[in-house]
Amino acid sequence: MTIEEVRRRYRIPAEILKEYESWDSGKTAGQETEERQYDDSDLEKLSLMMTLRETGFTPEETKVYVRLQTEGERTGNERLQMLNKKRSSALDELHVRQKQLDTLDYLRHRIREK
Repeated sequence: MTIEEVRRRYRIPAEILKEYESWDSGKTAGQETEERQYDDSDLEKLSLMMTLRETGFTPEETKVYVRLQTEGERTGNERLQMLNKKRSSALDELHVRQKQLDTLDYLRHRIREK
């Protein structure tokens, strides 16, 4: 499947495809002049990239995680640490947002009481 077919069929954002292409992932000698063909392995990596980006991973973090995933089971602990760190960060952000909501609710309540 070509990059355009992948983009249209799976609705993968152009920025994700460009990022993936920039990694030269899976490129073999002689493919520079031919249009790259995406296989199931590429689609799995692209799906993982989209998932990671949706959960707040930066492009660099995504690249590291996908590389580790490709290296296999021996990198499981490192990937788990990355996920735990991102989860902790998301929880911190959630708590900040909850405090903001609590403050807004308090201010709204005061106005309604008057």
